[in-house]
Order: sequence, then structure tokens, then C-alpha cells
Amino acid sequence: MKKILVVDDEESIRFLYKEELEEDGYIVECAKNGEEALEMLSIFKPDLISLDIKMPVMDGIEALKRIREKERRLPIILCSAYGEYKQDFTTWASDAYVVKCADLTQFKSTIRKLLGLL
Repeated sequence: MKKILVVDDEESIRFLYKEELEEDGYIVECAKNGEEALEMLSIFKPDLISLDIKMPVMDGIEALKRIREKERRLPIILCSAYGEYKQDFTTWASDAYVVKCADLTQFKSTIRKLLGLL
């Protein structure tokens, strides 16, 4: 079973992603900010990270940079409600960028693609 770390400051998003991804057969853990995600990285050892951008304590862009320093090959999806970050070169270190939406079809297909499950 593949493991996914969902990082988002919104509890409802964490809950939704966890429920939906567990239904698809993934093992899912959640963190509420980038700092918490970095702490969980070595304990949980995810196969993929879904990372929000705008979060308190440590935002997703800073977390992306720090995760890449430790885990260069770990697939990371940036998920944001703000499409304009896609043009920001600091987000290019991620493997994919998905704009948050109530329909999780694109999000889930991106996960399957990055995990080599398509």
C-alpha cells in the first residue's frame, strides 16, 4: 500500500482528502503545516506528499524547499486554491500543481500518475 502525507491548514480539506484517498486504498497521514510535515517525514516515510501553499507557521513553498533538500525523488503535489502560484518559479520544484476543487478527479489521477499506478 502506498502512503500519502496530506499537508493542509484547513481541517475540512485534510479530512476530505484522507477519507477519499483511504477509500482508494492508500495509507494517509495528515499535517497542518509545513513544520509538522517535516517532523512526520522521517517517521511516516510517505510515497507522495500533497502540500498546500498558504499555511501558518511554515508555508508550502518553504516546506517544498526543505523537503527537496532531504528527499529529492519524493513526488510532491502542490495543491492550492490560488492558481496564480503556478506561474511562480519557486513552485516548479514540485512534480505537479493542482488547483483545489470539490471534484477530486484531477487530484486523484495526478496521484496515480506520480505513483506509477496508471
